[in-house]
Amino acid sequence: MVVQLKNVEASGSSLADFKSFTKAARKGDFFSFTGHPHRTGRGQLSLLITEMPVLMSPSLHQIPEVLDDATTRAHQRHVDMLVNPATIQTLRVRHIVERAMHDFFNEKDFIKVQTPILQSGAGGAVARPFETEATELQGETLNLRIAPELWLKRLVVGGMERVYELGPVFRNEGVDATHNPEFTICEFYAAKASLANLMQWTEALLHHIQDRVSAAQAQGQLSALDLPDLSLKPPFQVLEFIPALETAIGKPLPNLSTPTAHADLLSLYADLNLNPPSKPTLPRLLDDLASIYLEPLCTTPTFITNHPAALSPLSKHHPCPSTNQLISARAELYMHGKEIANMYEEENSPFAQRAKFETQLIFQAEDGEGDGKKTVDEGYLEALEWGLPPTGGWGCGVERLVMMFAGRGRVGDVLAFGGLRNVVGVGRR
Repeated sequence: MVVQLKNVEASGSSLADFKSFTKAARKGDFFSFTGHPHRTGRGQLSLLITEMPVLMSPSLHQIPEVLDDATTRAHQRHVDMLVNPATIQTLRVRHIVERAMHDFFNEKDFIKVQTPILQSGAGGAVARPFETEATELQGETLNLRIAPELWLKRLVVGGMERVYELGPVFRNEGVDATHNPEFTICEFYAAKASLANLMQWTEALLHHIQDRVSAAQAQGQLSALDLPDLSLKPPFQVLEFIPALETAIGKPLPNLSTPTAHADLLSLYADLNLNPPSKPTLPRLLDDLASIYLEPLCTTPTFITNHPAALSPLSKHHPCPSTNQLISARAELYMHGKEIANMYEEENSPFAQRAKFETQLIFQAEDGEGDGKKTVDEGYLEALEWGLPPTGGWGCGVERLVMMFAGRGRVGDVLAFGGLRNVVGVGRR
């Protein structure tokens, strides 16, 4: 804007008015301007003001030139956004990622749905839920969902062959650089989709998102971000869980289907001079071994496949022809050592699923999560009795995906108001 005394005087403004404006105007104020297009002496396109600007909304605080105090940036996100363009541009990346996901699934004829967030029993993944009550259902404990999985598969039973949902889930667990109790998940389920289909779609989806982010970068929309150079050209590397783990540790795994499997794994830990994790159930021990020996190998996009059956209570299981272990038709995508997506062929036998639910309850009790309230999900098993076609399911934490594409190291960076601690801090101000 170019405001000159000689031009505003012509519309009746005085020198005093002009001086008052120049002394009072400050960064962050909103003004209404009247004028016409104009180029400055240096050729910059501007607006030549012909009437004195009118103050519409003042900023009562001085916007700083630099803001790097972590507490202020977390608790006053609006100030952080005014000073640091990377904050807004990170949220732009999130918008690009979510829109690209919607477009990808829509092009493959998936139907977007919304399933209940408040429910009786958390359902789906293994995690500690948040609990609450509803005024109309006093005495009945409700949970915020930890996953939409079981609801989405009910829709497939009902004849909706391709469904997806992108929405919030809640897990009453830790807060750290890559975890927040409230986060966004994308899940899809496709009838007749095999594990190979799911892996191919994952590769295509990430490549599709990368194209969208690169286009925005080329248009100058992400200039304040130091975007990573991601190598997402398919096919991705594949590591088969048990053979890769046995190669890494130089020893065979015990038979994981025997009654002594737990004791045998603890003995293996002793042989490897490893300290077992707290509450060392069979699934925890296997997860821990994978985190030590397999995940560090996933610097480029890598699928870890064919997990031991104990790690996948909702997936199809089958004997492995090469190891004779019972494994699941499952794959997890890792990049830079972090999990990006999880996918598997769904268990569709109500009898096999009941047995897996019961085993899952045993593991939860051993893990200290057995409070007497968790039971087999009879409603879901009854739905399976109506016939779930062979189905492939896929899930991805949106925040981690955005972190990867935006080059951000903390989950709070890709949330509009940061993580839970920041949100609580804002609410207490």
